[in-house]
Amino acid sequence: MSLLVVGLSHRSAPVSVLERASLNANAQLKLLQDTVAAEPAAEAAVLATCNRIELYADVDKFHAGVAELSTLLAQHSGVGLEELTPYLYVHYEDRAVHHLFSVACGLDSMVVGEGQILGQIKDSLARAQDLHTAGRLLNDLFQQALRVGKRAHSETGIDRAGQSLVTFGLEQLSAGADVQQWARGKKALVIGAGSMSSLAAATLARAGVAEIVVANRTFERAERLARILSEGDDTDVLARAVPMDSVPGELTRADVAVSCTGATGLVLTADAVVASVEGRTGAPAVEDTAVREAAATEAAETPLPGAGSAADENCPLDLSSVSSVPSGFSVMGEAAVAGLDAATLEQHGAWAAGGTAVDRTRETGRSGPEADAELIGALAATATRVGRIPERRRPEPVVEVPRPEPVLFLLDLAMPRDVDAAVHRLAGVRLVDIESLADASADAPMAADVDMVRRIVADEVTAFGAAQRAAHITPTVVALRSMAADVVAGEIARLEGRLPGLDDKHRAEITQTVKRVVDKLLHAPTVRVKQLAAEPGGAGYADALRTLFDLDQETVASVSRAGNSTTEKNRGPA
Repeated sequence: MSLLVVGLSHRSAPVSVLERASLNANAQLKLLQDTVAAEPAAEAAVLATCNRIELYADVDKFHAGVAELSTLLAQHSGVGLEELTPYLYVHYEDRAVHHLFSVACGLDSMVVGEGQILGQIKDSLARAQDLHTAGRLLNDLFQQALRVGKRAHSETGIDRAGQSLVTFGLEQLSAGADVQQWARGKKALVIGAGSMSSLAAATLARAGVAEIVVANRTFERAERLARILSEGDDTDVLARAVPMDSVPGELTRADVAVSCTGATGLVLTADAVVASVEGRTGAPAVEDTAVREAAATEAAETPLPGAGSAADENCPLDLSSVSSVPSGFSVMGEAAVAGLDAATLEQHGAWAAGGTAVDRTRETGRSGPEADAELIGALAATATRVGRIPERRRPEPVVEVPRPEPVLFLLDLAMPRDVDAAVHRLAGVRLVDIESLADASADAPMAADVDMVRRIVADEVTAFGAAQRAAHITPTVVALRSMAADVVAGEIARLEGRLPGLDDKHRAEITQTVKRVVDKLLHAPTVRVKQLAAEPGGAGYADALRTLFDLDQETVASVSRAGNSTTEKNRGPA
């Protein structure tokens, strides 16, 4: 087995690179054809989703295969090889099998455990089969990956944690509330009419939104999706289609908007979102930073508590002896008059400044006892003149002002992004995009289920490798038995020449006896060699068998080709 995968995904590349490297249907077909036409590759399959682009191939040379597959990915994606290379990953043989099985189980998805990837793997296999680029290895690999993925979803609770990006995104928009209660009665705008947008629209319809408006650059596709939503038996939603230039106006009416287009630029700028919020509420949509600054200003204007308050916790000075200090003044003057040394005062200064030590050298240009005396003298003089030193204690923490409840919810599932990231800072708007989904999914509480799925993947990788290694030696064993049969036939023919009077009964008995002897001699070695070949490092047993019995390489190859032809004829998508 010489399985090689070269690809990039949301784990290895930024959103901007993934978008530029995305492959449409025609580009995927051309990539498959060019891959099998290349010298190192005998089979090929492409797995392309919104979050990954992977090229699988059966190659006869590792380094040449990596170079060729990387070059082909760069050529067909339109991203230069030098720019693309830092984001590519490579898996070979068992590691490649482990990677695909993990992908099929949803372990490598942005939302761990999501099940949509199984349909995408099935489509990839069907595409390779239609083009006849998938042979025995990739047929076995992809069909087994589908079975492993289904096993993971049926035997573990990974489904409880994993969802589609749409479902997970809506849960993030609802901030933990029940999605159906949150969505009920809302007006939704869906921008785009592709597979992800269609899934989002259907999910919103089932969640109970009152209205869905579909906007798309091709108006006919928007109309088709709106008609499907309106005529659905499992929903009761009003759906209509609008052209893309109607998005700004519809955004003013919408409560929630989902965008997933193939646009290369922003579909919704921050200014457009600001305008829609202002058009909806009549109030300006200020940035959240402005809200925080206003809170900070208000907190700064609030009178500070006295020295004897709880705010002096952890103060290095003993405040119990100066509890009578009036509110608004610190103990610095009292400490100086009491003759405390400058080191103690410096500790208090560091505490009052939030932990930053006072650099007296920089302030006075001098250090040592003389500077200490001057500092204490200055404090004493101030205390004599004004009674006490004004407060210098550490500022109180800024009170966080709650962010206004959003009036517009935005879910951006596009890659690259459709919605300006600056929208995150707008008050009155909640934006969930690919990056924030990735951050949220990283903390999902599903460790036990993930561990169970990882064990399933490990077991299945071992079993698949053993089966492939055993299958690798089968043509050699078949060729050996075929050669033995030819030897038996030749010896029986020679016997008939030497004993022409041999009757049919005795000839059949002799022939059967010779065959039994040959079968018994070959049984134990062929069974054992299959067992050994299934173990790690057992690939060399086929070569040893061919060498020991002087088997013709072309005979073995012809058996292998016949097996592949029969297998592929009976295969179809899982």
